[in-house]
Amino acid sequence: MRVELLARDIATTKGSFYWHFSNRRALVDAVMARWEAEQTEAMIAAAEHGGDALSRLRLLFSAVAADASRRRGETTLYASANDEGVGDIVGRVSRRRIDYLATTLGELGFDTDEARRRSAIALAAVVGLQQLTVVAGYALDGIESDALTATALAMTTTAP
Repeated sequence: MRVELLARDIATTKGSFYWHFSNRRALVDAVMARWEAEQTEAMIAAAEHGGDALSRLRLLFSAVAADASRRRGETTLYASANDEGVGDIVGRVSRRRIDYLATTLGELGFDTDEARRRSAIALAAVVGLQQLTVVAGYALDGIESDALTATALAMTTTAP
């Protein structure tokens, strides 16, 4: 995105943009830092108040499911991370999400490899569901967040 178009879209001047950000890269960095803080670290921190491992997963999946229809930009982010120069950040956030889930699944008795596989599948399912919403018009509104949470829990915690 060009600075001129962004300034126009938010009804400000190019000079005002540069008052807040030294360049486009500074804006991208700020957006990515906020995404990481709000959509990963804050959700993990909230889940940590859940007690045992299963309760923490339930809290985490509930928060993700409740927020899923608002997170359309994340789908684009995953699809174009390398083109936008944020592949390293998206990779780091993805590893953090997978690591957290895998550690929690480990507490439930899954071995390290199985916990990591299930965690990667859970992340892929969330991103895929968001992709369906954006690209195919699949409406999350008709699916209750409780149903999404129950499905995510069953998918990750049920023994093979």
